[in-house]
Amino acid sequence: MLFSPREEGQGLVEYALILVLVSVVVIVILVLLGPIVGNVYSNVVMTI
Repeated sequence: MLFSPREEGQGLVEYALILVLVSVVVIVILVLLGPIVGNVYSNVVMTI
């Protein structure tokens, strides 16, 4: 074989894309649930 394709770079790109996707999902969840969690903590502090 004169030319064998190297797939290490492709694997790294796939892992990077998965990492970016997971971090975007986590950020969206935190943005959506942040105020709700803040209100829960405020209610707990107000009742104490």
